[in-house]
Amino acid sequence: MIKSTEILTAKILVVDDLEANVLLLTQMLHGAGYACVASTMDPRVVCGLHRENRYDLILLDLQMPGMDGFEVMNALKDVEADSYLPVIVITAQPDHKLRALQAGAKDFVSKPFDLAEVLMRVRNMLEVRLLHKESLRYGKALEQKVREVEESRETIVRQGDELRRLYEKLVHEQQVSERLLHNLLPSPIAERLKARSDLVAGTPPEIIADNFLEVSVLFADIVQFTQFSAGMTPTRLVAVLNEIFADFDSIADSRGLEKIKTIGDAYMAAAGLPLSAVDHAERAAHMALDMNESLARFNDRSGHKLQLRIGINSGAVVAGVIGRRKFIYDLWGDAVNIASRMESQGIAGRVQVTEATRRRLGESFIFEERGTISAKGLGELRTWFLVGRTSKARQ
Repeated sequence: MIKSTEILTAKILVVDDLEANVLLLTQMLHGAGYACVASTMDPRVVCGLHRENRYDLILLDLQMPGMDGFEVMNALKDVEADSYLPVIVITAQPDHKLRALQAGAKDFVSKPFDLAEVLMRVRNMLEVRLLHKESLRYGKALEQKVREVEESRETIVRQGDELRRLYEKLVHEQQVSERLLHNLLPSPIAERLKARSDLVAGTPPEIIADNFLEVSVLFADIVQFTQFSAGMTPTRLVAVLNEIFADFDSIADSRGLEKIKTIGDAYMAAAGLPLSAVDHAERAAHMALDMNESLARFNDRSGHKLQLRIGINSGAVVAGVIGRRKFIYDLWGDAVNIASRMESQGIAGRVQVTEATRRRLGESFIFEERGTISAKGLGELRTWFLVGRTSKARQ
């Protein structure tokens, strides 16, 4: 059995033409407790140094000017009396590793350095080297021990590789979870949710809720979709909705709105949150017109005659996350309720907006006055139909 004191007092030589690498490796080895660490940046003096000091381990860079690592190993074969070359090569070239092992190196470490891997390989190599020296003194009995240590080293390497694969799998699964979270929630809200302490069992809940004074809320509903889908298979029904809503999602992304949710054949989005935007009403107006154009293209492709009923209102809302397991980002307030009424009491194929939204849009869009409608619980509301864009509208 090799004692730790024997390993830590083993003589090590670091050979690299880059001073930064030499300093990194020597400091790392000293920090791990190795007492006898020497170094050189001149590969031509390695044989002389080894002849004089008989190092137990040489960490040797392969790519050096004047004399590369392969030439150094060839020269060391004439110096090493017991024909055992105590060399771990350092390389950033994968194809050099096999060649180095064929040239006599016992192991390799890759650049850039993984410090834990370097220390593991150095310790394993020193164990093998010291046992080899003992085997020369005590014969075949210790040769068997060398083989056992070699097998143990291979087992450790295999276990390390397995742990690395498990870690990479864990990282991949975490990345998938984060992508799903960002798909379900606005990115700023997802980042805040990840930092919530109440996701840890036993801690009090934290509330994610924000006030927004200037937001435009859009509701859209496919008119008479229930009758339209009555004879469809479930698969076909979902495929139709997915095709329509996927186009709406793309419009929301391009126009800078946040999709809030879908309920059946209804679609809800908002502009001006979770990041405020001064042009929130314009964004919502553009999206509404784009949605009607998108559905018209769908009808041309499919031969259907579907229509949307769209409503928009602007004002203040409260937005936040509800739930502790299945999270949802939602909106509350009169502005939301009025936007919903703009849609439900609208007309098929048209975009109905409130006076509040029309004022914010100014002369960039074309309107047709509808007049007043009676909204339960809200009283009389003056409304307008959004017809199109003027030349002043920013596309």
